[in-house]
Order: sequence, then C-alpha cells, then structure tokens
Amino acid sequence: MTPSTTVHRPLRLYGRSGELAVLEAMLARLAAGTGGTLVLTAPPGLGRSALVRHTLDRHGHGAVLHATAAPAERLLPYSGVHALLCSARFPLPVPPAEVLRSGIAPAALLDLLAGLGARRPLLVCVDDAHAWDPDSRTALAFAVRRLAAGSRVAALLTVADHRDGAEAFAGLPALRLAPLGAAASAKLLDQLTDSRIDAAVREELRHEGVGNPRLIAALAAHLTDSQMTGRHPLPRPPTGGEDLLGAYAAPLAALSGDTRMLLLLAAAAEEHEPEGAGADAVLLLRAGRPAGIGLGPLAPAEAAGVVHRGAGRVHFAHPLVRRAVLRRSPPARRRAVHQLLAAALDGPHETLPRLVQRACATDGHDPALAGELAAAAVPPRPHADRAAALTRAAGLTTDESLRAARFAAAAELAWLAGEPGRARVLLARVRAVPAPGRAHYVRGLLDLRDGPVADAREALLTAASLLAPYDEGRTAGALLGAAEAAWAMGDAPGCLDAMRRIPVSRSDPELERYRAGMCAVLDGRPEAGRALLRGGAEPAGADSGARSPGSGASPSPSPSPSPSPSAAAAAAAAAAAAAAAAAAAAASGSGSAGEGPPVAGEAHPSGTRPGPGDPARLLRAGIAALALGEVDTACRAGARALAAVRARGPDALLPQALEHLAYGELRAGRHASARAHAREGLAAAGRLGQRNAAAHLHAILALAASVEGDARTCAEHAEATLADAGPHGLTQAATLAGWAVGRAELADGRSAQAAARLAPLVRPGPRRGHFAVLIPAVPCFVEAAVLAGRGAEAYAVVEEFAAWTARTADLQAPAQLARCRALLAPPAEAAARYEEALAHHEHAGGDFERARTQLLYGHWLRRQRRTREARGPLRDALVGFERCGARLWSGRVRGELRAAGEAVPGERGAASPGPLVLLTPQQQRVARCVAEGATNREVALRLSLSTRTVDHHLRNVFATLGVRSRTELARLLDPRLLDRDERDTQDRHGLSRDL
Repeated sequence: MTPSTTVHRPLRLYGRSGELAVLEAMLARLAAGTGGTLVLTAPPGLGRSALVRHTLDRHGHGAVLHATAAPAERLLPYSGVHALLCSARFPLPVPPAEVLRSGIAPAALLDLLAGLGARRPLLVCVDDAHAWDPDSRTALAFAVRRLAAGSRVAALLTVADHRDGAEAFAGLPALRLAPLGAAASAKLLDQLTDSRIDAAVREELRHEGVGNPRLIAALAAHLTDSQMTGRHPLPRPPTGGEDLLGAYAAPLAALSGDTRMLLLLAAAAEEHEPEGAGADAVLLLRAGRPAGIGLGPLAPAEAAGVVHRGAGRVHFAHPLVRRAVLRRSPPARRRAVHQLLAAALDGPHETLPRLVQRACATDGHDPALAGELAAAAVPPRPHADRAAALTRAAGLTTDESLRAARFAAAAELAWLAGEPGRARVLLARVRAVPAPGRAHYVRGLLDLRDGPVADAREALLTAASLLAPYDEGRTAGALLGAAEAAWAMGDAPGCLDAMRRIPVSRSDPELERYRAGMCAVLDGRPEAGRALLRGGAEPAGADSGARSPGSGASPSPSPSPSPSPSAAAAAAAAAAAAAAAAAAAAASGSGSAGEGPPVAGEAHPSGTRPGPGDPARLLRAGIAALALGEVDTACRAGARALAAVRARGPDALLPQALEHLAYGELRAGRHASARAHAREGLAAAGRLGQRNAAAHLHAILALAASVEGDARTCAEHAEATLADAGPHGLTQAATLAGWAVGRAELADGRSAQAAARLAPLVRPGPRRGHFAVLIPAVPCFVEAAVLAGRGAEAYAVVEEFAAWTARTADLQAPAQLARCRALLAPPAEAAARYEEALAHHEHAGGDFERARTQLLYGHWLRRQRRTREARGPLRDALVGFERCGARLWSGRVRGELRAAGEAVPGERGAASPGPLVLLTPQQQRVARCVAEGATNREVALRLSLSTRTVDHHLRNVFATLGVRSRTELARLLDPRLLDRDERDTQDRHGLSRDL
C-alpha cells in the first residue's frame, strides 16, 4: 500500500517539555564549565533517539562525540568505543584504530574524555548504550561515573528498559520517558497528516498508538487518503508498526513453550477485562489445567521483565508486549486459547466474560452469539464492559440496521464510562443511512461537552425527532440537552422551544413539573414557574436539564414558538423509525432502569423510571432551586448529586455535578469550597475530554479568584474560559468570565476599567451578556460606574435589578438592591439606604456581600468628611473580608482606613512599608497609584478625588521622599523595578543574566 502521509519536515517533540527542560539545563551547565551524566531510559519507540538529536542540534558547533550502537558489532571487543572516537571532528591523543586493535582501559577512557574536556566543553552522546559490546559498556560506565563536576564533559546515554546490558548503567542519574499524553499524541497525528485526519480516525490511531510516537507515525504512514478522512473504515486491527512489535517481542524468544503459552493465555484473558486491569491468575490456572500447565512457568517471564504479578493479577510490563504476544501467534492458536478461557469461565457471574471469549474465538459473523452478548450487557456490569460487549456484538451482526444500532448503543455506553474518544470512534462505525436516532443523540451529547453547542443543539433536535416514535426517555433527554445547549449559547427562545417539545410524561411527574416550571420561567411567568418548580427543589432525584439559571436571573421576554423540526429531519425520522424501533430492543444492552444519557436529563428507556437517588434528577432539583433563588437548597441538592455520581456513576456526569455544586456555593458566598470543587471538576473535565465543562469551571474559578485570589489568577482563568467559550459559542461562560475580571478590577480600585468592562454585559445592546448572568453582575457595575463618575448609566439597570429582586427568593438580592440605590441616592438619602441594606444583610447572612456594603458605606461617610463615623463600618468590612478570605477586597478596605486616618497592620507575612511610613495615609494611596503607572486623572478617579488634590498630594510626596520624577518614585517603592530595568539593559548589551 502506498502511504499517503509522507512527512516533509522535522517532527516536533510533542509532550516532552519536561524532558527538554532537563536537557537544556544540562547544556547550560556544560557551557558554564560543569559536566555530568544523564541516562535516558524507555521502552522502544518513545523517542530516546529524537531527544539525543535535539540535544546535539542545540549544542550547535561545540565539541561532540556521538555514536549509535550497531547490534551486529556486539561481539567485537571495543567496537563501541571505536565508533565513538571515530565520530570526533578534532584531533585525538589516541587513534581509534589503536583502541580497536589493543583495547582501552576504563581509566584510560576516563583520562581521555577529561583531557578533551579540558580543552573545550565536550558533549558525549551514546544511543542504545546497552547494545554496545561488553568491554565498551564497562569502560564507558566506569568513565561516566567518575566525571567530576569540573571535568567539562557531559554524557548523555540512552538505554532500553529490561534489555541485556542495561544493568551496566544502573545507579547513574536517569530520566525515564513516559508515553505521550492524549493531547500530544493528537498533535503529532495532526502534524503527520497535515491536519487532514478525521477526528474519529485520529482518536482510534491515538488509542492504538498507546502514546508511542514511533508506532503512531507508523500507523499514520499506512493510511490511505480515504481512510485518513474517514470515508473508508480502517483495517482492524490498524496496520503498521510490525517492526516495533518485533522489538517488544524480542525477549519472548528465549522463553520456553509453556511460558509462552501462559503469556498467550494472559494476553487473551485481558480481552474481557477493563484496560490495564491485567489477567486473573486463578483463571489462568483453570484454563491451563487441561494442557497440564501451572503458573510456575511465569517466573522466567517475570525475570525477563515481560510480566509482573500482584494481588492475584498478571500484568504485562507494557501494552505493546501484550499486543505482540497476541498478534505474533497464529490465528488458530489464538482462537484455541480463547476457547480454553471460555470453557474456564463457567460461573453464573461470568456470563459476559465467557461470551466475550467466545466472540474472540469466532471467525466471521455469528448473529446468535451477537444477540447473547447484547442481552448480557446489562447492569450491574460497568458501562465500559457493556460498551465493549456491544461493540463485539455489532461486529458479529450481519443486519446493517441492527449493526448500526448496536454501535450507537456501545458509543452511548462508552460516553457514559467517560471515554468520549472511544464513543466517537464507535459512532464512525455506524454506516447505516439514515443513521439511527441514538447515533445523533450520542453525537449531540459529545458536542454538548466538547464542541460547538450550536452543533450539539441541532444534533439533539434531530435525535429527538428520530427517537420520538419508540424511545420516550431518550427523546426527553435529547430535548433537555438541546435546551442546555441553547442555554449555554444565551438563546432563551431556543431553550424555551426545546423545553416545550419535551413530551408530557405521565410516568414521571417530577420531570413534568420541571418541564412545565422551566417553560413558565422562560416564558416570563415567574410566579407560575415558582409554584411548579418548588415541588422539585428539595429533591428525591433530579436531571441536569438546561444549564442552571443559577443566578435566578429574569428570563428574556416570552419568545415566539420556534419552528418545528425541518422537513429533512422529519423525513429521516419517518424513514428510520421502523428499522430503529426493531433494532433498539436487540441492540440495547443498556436498556435497563437507571440507564441513559447523563447531564442533559439522564434519559431512561421507555417503560422505566429513575429512582430517588438518580444523580441527574438530583441535579435537576438543584437547578429548580437556583431558578427560585433558594441557594442553600441548591447546594444541598448539588452535594447529594455529587455523592450519587461518586457512588453509582456515570463517570461522564462528574464534571457537571462538581460544576453545579461549585456554582451554588459561589452564589451562597462559600468561595473556598466553591474553588475546591471547581478545581476537582476541572481535573475531571480534562481527564474526560469535556472542554465545555472546563470552560465553565474556569469561569467559576475566575469568580472565586476575584474574591479571595488575585487579579492575575482571575485573569488567567478568564483567559482559559474564553479560549473555548468563543469557538464553542459558550455565551454564559464568557459572561461569567467578564464579570469575574470586572469584579477583580473593582476590588483592585480600578473602577473605571471595571465599569468599561461590565457596562456592555449588563446594558441593552448587541454585546449584552448572558440573560441569566447579567443580573447578578448589576451590583458590581453600579458600584464601578458610580466610583468612576458614570453613575447616570446605572439607573436603568438598577430598575431591572429591582424587578428581578421582587421575583426571586435570593436573600442577598434586597440588600444588594438597597446598596445600589444608596450609591445613586442624593446625600440626604444615602445613609438611610445603606442602613436599609445592612438590615437586609442581617437576615441574609454572608460575610462577603455584607462587607462590600460596609466598605461602600464607610467610603461614603469618609467622602462626606464624617471620618470618625467611617471607621466603624470600615473596620467591620475588614473583619468580614478577612473572615471569608477575600484578600483582594481586604487591601481596598485597608486603603480606606488609612485614608480615614487609622493605622492598619499589613497582612501576615507582608513586607514592611519602607519609605511609605513617612507619608500620610492619603499620600500613601496616591504614591502607590502613581508608582503603578496611573496618571493624575486616573488616580483622581480611582480615589474619588479631584485632579487638583492629587497634584497637591503628589508634590508633597516628592518633597517628603526626595524624588524628582515618577520613575524615581516607582523605583523607590518597588526595588524589583530597578532590578528589572538593569536586567533589560544587560540583555540589550548581550550580557548574561548570571553576571
């Protein structure tokens, strides 16, 4: 076959940033005159030689000795040292021919290398040092162990794991290469194929390549254009990398026949086990008994590093060793081994493993066995096991419609198991036209978590049309997912349309209340919605439906009904309904109670009903509580949902459970707990390939950082949010991120910047933020606008906030509304408004919002020259911010207290104020702002002073500190600025930073 993916440029070393940093540090030490030794160890194909080449390239024109072992010369004494010396491009004190003729003592090689290093730094690279002849290995190991720090010789050696000769270099500083991660493997495949590879094909090759770059390159090189773009299926198994498998199989040649038989049994037994679980030693013993083979012959394989045993399991040292054992055995022998294992799996609890082994022993199609596999793929077997069983059932199926339905069912189960890449691969094997509704359904769920949500909505609406005639549960799940996608996009009419399409459920009254309640809320009838949702707010179980209107924000006005499904979708539904309905029962090993797609309302097959501990129903209860403004109830529901997911799965629901809980805690003012849950959710989203969930979790972390972190952390999380929010249409996440950054700027005293950032989010217009997030951001905008002198812009949004306050049960809303009105009130009314806000806070609780009101009240009192009165609210605000860990805001209060004439101790561990101790509190504030680069006008806006007052204070600052310019002031207040300027000057003149 002619390869279609020829590489025309050097491959980047993806996923090796840590290793490259270590090698760069070694070269830097060598350039500074310090030598050392490093051994790169790894199984074959992980890129040891590529790292050596990179190091040689980085060393440039320096002195180098470089050799790669030649296995054919392994029996020739000193051939390795001879090859190393022959690579020299400079005169040597010992001719290489003399070394080959009479040998070289280890001490003499050490003296030779040290002498060469004395002239100029020397880099010695030996690739596959374990494959050198024994004399050369001994001499080299002796020499590199004794290279002193001042020898100016750096040795970089590569050694293969578990190979003869590797023991000579034991004890030397070593760096073991790990397989490439998923992201690095995907990037490598994109480079190998000029980014023309289909996403599902990329995922299959990534999985097949097990993080081995050499194998990945070999697999890609065997793709035809039609296979690469997904127009034709890949061969099974994919071809390529046979020579690499030979390298992994090399240690097997010296093992006895009984040992190899046991290894084949162990490799075959892993076919019905979860990936990486190994083989059951008891099963191997039972299967080997007819052939008279016990477990004793495994000992030589363990000694050779091929397998290891522990906890009653047998594990291969590397997945490619197992693959080599299977593929290099004759097909008839493999089938016989699978039959032995099937016979040994005779227990009543071993039905599914037995059927899997029978399927592996089958050559060709077997509809009867396929039916048995599909029937056995039911709970309590894990989702991943059932997905594997249905995949095998599909492969044995002859009927194309039934085959497609089984692949789609397997894809759904793989997705539930937290394997979205595997799910996409299985969907690519659905070849029936039109595709079954379940395939569209799973594709929509995949895009909902890791793709453009507009695409997810259309796929899920199509799925709902196709599934409606025979699968009520998944039809509801698809429509809930479409509503969630519309919610994430900020499309309130689209969300309402999807919710209205959910069929009225007589078998699930909780779902019907939720559907009708959310429709009422989205339709601008909050009282009716509240009455319907309240029954589900304290959960017996819940779905995750549309993404939480967690702010309890006022929905958009009642939209016009969206059009019904397109003619094309209706035609596809009619064409597929009969075949899909017939195929569904036979395909669905997942058609049991408690099963179905998570998140978008864990749909349940027709005729089943979820139990009270169902995680998705618990999440739906939390959404209902947030819609009502009952934040504490939402947190309880979220905590129960998280516990349920951890106890019973599905794994794919974990990021959403953590996201919903973290958002509820954020709304409740529990910022530290929200941050902890959001971090856990972010790790889970990364592991499960859910970038959309990760974007929302980054937004939550940005909001948490805007309270108790710092502006830089907040900005980093906001940037991470926007990286996916833009391409995937996540308007809600983008709005949350913008709100977070604006709040951090407000805490930092940059009210003008905060007002400019928040104004487009909360005011009407094309750039307005998400309809459910803009309302909670209103108090921040009002505060920023008033402090920045833009208070006139805030009146309209305050009235909108007031209308929302009248409809929500959120206890913080009345206090925030009174605070907003106090900011906008004339001086005669402002104090009463602030007192009203504080009275509401007494009932609402929550340190953070109360402290914000006290801060603004104290600021207003100070501006009214009621300085003594201002100190009380400001002290209370400082205590409140410190209690809830709001470090950003604590700094702002300290500044206000200093301006009010009260000495305030710095934060624990903070540096001493230095020259600022000579200034008054107001002068200190002006000096800090100027040192940060603010103009006099910007300082005046930030500190609510006149420009003339700022000029006056700045002149006194200059006179007191004895400086003549803003630059001198900045350097005086922050010595790091001086260091940075000096470093910049040195860099411009080409000087080393180490001088």
